[in-house]
Amino acid sequence: MKPQKFMNPYLAGFLVGLVLLGTIYVTGRGLGASGAVKSVVLSSVVKIAPGHSANTPFIKTYSEEHPDGPLKDWLVFEVIGVIIGAFFSGVISNRVGIKLERGPNITNRTRIIAAIIGGILFGFGAQLGRGCTSGAALSGMAVMSFGGLITMVAIFGSGYAFAWFFRKLWLK
Repeated sequence: MKPQKFMNPYLAGFLVGLVLLGTIYVTGRGLGASGAVKSVVLSSVVKIAPGHSANTPFIKTYSEEHPDGPLKDWLVFEVIGVIIGAFFSGVISNRVGIKLERGPNITNRTRIIAAIIGGILFGFGAQLGRGCTSGAALSGMAVMSFGGLITMVAIFGSGYAFAWFFRKLWLK
């Protein structure tokens, strides 16, 4: 089997930096995906339960700040573009497929449950932290924010700390 070729990580990082710089220049703010998820969820709540939406201060305020509807937020289109771009990247590099990656010491069921719990915790943390890793860390550091630096240190520090505890699930 022929080994897969990936983009040089330094070049990829440089290109992400250029995209981030361009986004800050054009829109006045950085990148981030959690805002798009929030827009979709709030738009769904407004459509499904309008009475609840009218009586919930957070949803009411958010809806007033986005009179055209939360789905008009450009972050929603950013995430749609990322999904489409990732798909075409996979097609071009012949890496499109569905597979569940896991270590030898973990079952498929445990892997799926852990991924769901991790996703929920990540979403909750993004809401508490007022942004996901892209928004809080990368965009924060791009504008030389001390909070962005602290966020980046916390992300990588906790990643290394938790990896030590869970390494046996991935290693033989």
